[in-house]
Amino acid sequence: MTKLEELTALLVNEINDFKSSVDKLEQINTQLKDIKIKMDIKDYKFIIKSHQQEMESYVNRIERFENHFDSKIKEAKIYPTWAVVVFIASLVFGVVSFVFVIIK
Repeated sequence: MTKLEELTALLVNEINDFKSSVDKLEQINTQLKDIKIKMDIKDYKFIIKSHQQEMESYVNRIERFENHFDSKIKEAKIYPTWAVVVFIASLVFGVVSFVFVIIK
């Protein structure tokens, strides 16, 4: 019987320890529910804002370059007008003379 009493006493002690552990866990759980974690994002906001300003600056530079490039392309002429006129006139003159040579 003494062994049975020892086993029951040991079991009662283990149950009491388990109950106290469960109570502690419940307290910790309620404390965790009450704790609100605040994130400090001021530094990140500053970094993102500065990065956004840099990107806007790059976009503005690219747009200016595109506008400048487009205006240069519109103004650009592969051949000057006088050279085109002379070429067409000489081509017409050559065809007309060839026709006259064949006719004669």
